[in-house]
Amino acid sequence: MDRLDEIAAFAAVADARSFTQAARRLGVSGAQVSKLVARLEDRLGARLLNRTTRDVSLTDTGRAYLERARDLLTEFEALESSVREQDGPRGLLRLSAPVVFGAKQLDPALLDFAQAYPEVALEVAYSDRFVNLVDEGFDAGVRIGRLTDSSLIARKLAPVSLVVCASPAYLQRHGIPQSPDDLAEHEAIIDLNAQDAYVWNFGDGGECREVRVHGRLRFTGGETCLAAAERGLGVARTPDFIAAERLRSGKLTPLLCGYEPEVANVHVVYPAGKHLAPKVRAFVDFLVDRFSGEPAWRRGWSEPPSRLPAA
Repeated sequence: MDRLDEIAAFAAVADARSFTQAARRLGVSGAQVSKLVARLEDRLGARLLNRTTRDVSLTDTGRAYLERARDLLTEFEALESSVREQDGPRGLLRLSAPVVFGAKQLDPALLDFAQAYPEVALEVAYSDRFVNLVDEGFDAGVRIGRLTDSSLIARKLAPVSLVVCASPAYLQRHGIPQSPDDLAEHEAIIDLNAQDAYVWNFGDGGECREVRVHGRLRFTGGETCLAAAERGLGVARTPDFIAAERLRSGKLTPLLCGYEPEVANVHVVYPAGKHLAPKVRAFVDFLVDRFSGEPAWRRGWSEPPSRLPAA
């Protein structure tokens, strides 16, 4: 067991690139983690980690050792889980998810899951960077858009569309765009998080249509773009799950709904393996059931009229 503790400590440090963060994850002291890793290196007669005052990184030997060590830790966890979880899902479940989707849509589901499965501990990390679930020790993740990692199992949760919107006051002053080309005459509020922030793609008879937009307001984040649109400062475009509350309340009006681009999807993903822990299976099934049917964020708002009544 001592050797497994050493390997687990080493893997945790490699994932976190920090002895302090690894100790927090393992629930032990930093000194204990340092001692375990040093003992492992002494026993192997090899340096696995490069240590500086600012960073911890793997040596070439450490990188090769970590790959095999992960397989061992996974098999050991599966062996213990097969016995420990016979009475139902239990243990720590680590999840990664995008920041805004997590705050807007996932939080309530996670709290309901926590109530339904009191033996499962949740550790949730919200980040918009690409997260390697296996390398960083996550049990599952929520992803939006096209999936590129073929080593993961994916279950679809819900579709996501981009929605163009503006405030009723803005539309009273500037009119309602009837086609994507009309956006050239409007002030766009640019979300710099988009892959190409100044080109908005639309669907038109099954074909992709690109429209170059312009505007004086540019933000890194859909929430700020929508706040600016609510004040009548221009036309914004964000994923529908971000704009849903403002669209339902009438603070913003959806535009060009007939030209929506290809729909993306939200998936819950998890690493492929021979053994799927009951806690992961329960969580995945819970999310699939929770998000089945029409997405909640699409309810309560619809395409606007072709013109607004006079003020």
